Amino acid sequence: MEEEVLTSTEAALLEYKEGLGVFTKKMPGLAGHFNAFTAECFKEGEIAQKEKQLIALGISVYSQDEYCIIYHVKGCLDEGCSEQEIFEALGVAAAFGGGAAMSQAVTLVQEAMNELNTTH
Repeated sequence: MEEEVLTSTEAALLEYKEGLGVFTKKMPGLAGHFNAFTAECFKEGEIAQKEKQLIALGISVYSQDEYCIIYHVKGCLDEGCSEQEIFEALGVAAAFGGGAAMSQAVTLVQEAMNELNTTH
């Protein structure tokens, strides 16, 4: 049986999922409330889930949160965002976050998009 090789992006997503699972077992009340809160924030409303993922990606890049960057790149791709839409959202984040945001946009986001697009 051949072992599946994960990309760095897939490994980071798995690491986050596993870490969240451990945290949820140790803090079920807190994790349950947090998960319910974020589910409510991301549900379809006047703003579509696609746009909410683009907003979240921009905030993730601005705040330099690498796990959220990867998670929301996946969310953007899952919601059908084009590469151009993602890059425009990154441009807005860079307008606020300057060089630090741009460095994430031209490295981690592009790497995650490339690695995740090969699996879609």
